Amino acid sequence: MSLRRLAEAFADNSIRVKAAALDREHAIELAGDLLVASGRTTPDYTASMVDVLDSHGPYFVIAPGIALAHAKPSEFVLSTGLSLLTLAEPIVFGNDANDPVELVFGLCAIDHNSHIEMLAELSTLLSDNDAVNILLNAGDTEQIRSLFE
Repeated sequence: MSLRRLAEAFADNSIRVKAAALDREHAIELAGDLLVASGRTTPDYTASMVDVLDSHGPYFVIAPGIALAHAKPSEFVLSTGLSLLTLAEPIVFGNDANDPVELVFGLCAIDHNSHIEMLAELSTLLSDNDAVNILLNAGDTEQIRSLFE
């Protein structure tokens, strides 16, 4: 399985393991902070992701234990990419089918099309139970990055 686009999507400083989040908004803020730290977005994009949660609810909890936080493309996005926050303790997002969340991905895209192949690779990764277990149990970022090689 080739995950070249995923390897490129996760820039330096875009992954954090075993983070402590106070609630769902804080978890999204932490994932957004990683997008900022990796040079993909400005802090305003993080605020936009929280606004999406506030206005549309937890629809971006896409699978059991997995959230894909995002906002629409805007001037706050510097380049398309992903962040990943693994949580030390699961957080309830309010999605009955898929709570609680343990993995929070942050997604930012410069337009409506540039991220499609990247998301296809992410879908492939997340459909592999062994890979998801590695994500859930990783003790450091290198264990996660090894999945993309």
